[in-house]
Amino acid sequence: MDKIYVNKMAFYGYHGVFSEENKLGQRFFVDVILECDLKDAGKNDDLDHTINYQEIYDITKKIVEGPPKKLVESVAEDISSALLSSFQIIQCCHIKVTKPDPPIPGYYDSVAIELTRSR
Repeated sequence: MDKIYVNKMAFYGYHGVFSEENKLGQRFFVDVILECDLKDAGKNDDLDHTINYQEIYDITKKIVEGPPKKLVESVAEDISSALLSSFQIIQCCHIKVTKPDPPIPGYYDSVAIELTRSR
């Protein structure tokens, strides 16, 4: 299956279990991989046969910068649901939400969840 990648989109959101996360907010990075048939887009050089990357970004931004959720798992679920319902061409989507600065003690680069949803 062909794939569209939109990598490391950066947003500022207010998701988290702790009240300070909901009050102060933090950075989130989102990677999206969409599996779909891009053969007609490639043959016809026509945007109508693929997905506009700006639309993927806008949908993702609206969710990440929207109302707070406790869990990034819920954020990722909302992104996958919105993309699958917005674009019938998508057969499967992979969503990765990275939280680079969660308020937990220790030394680490980031925490992230990744999920895959199909039609």
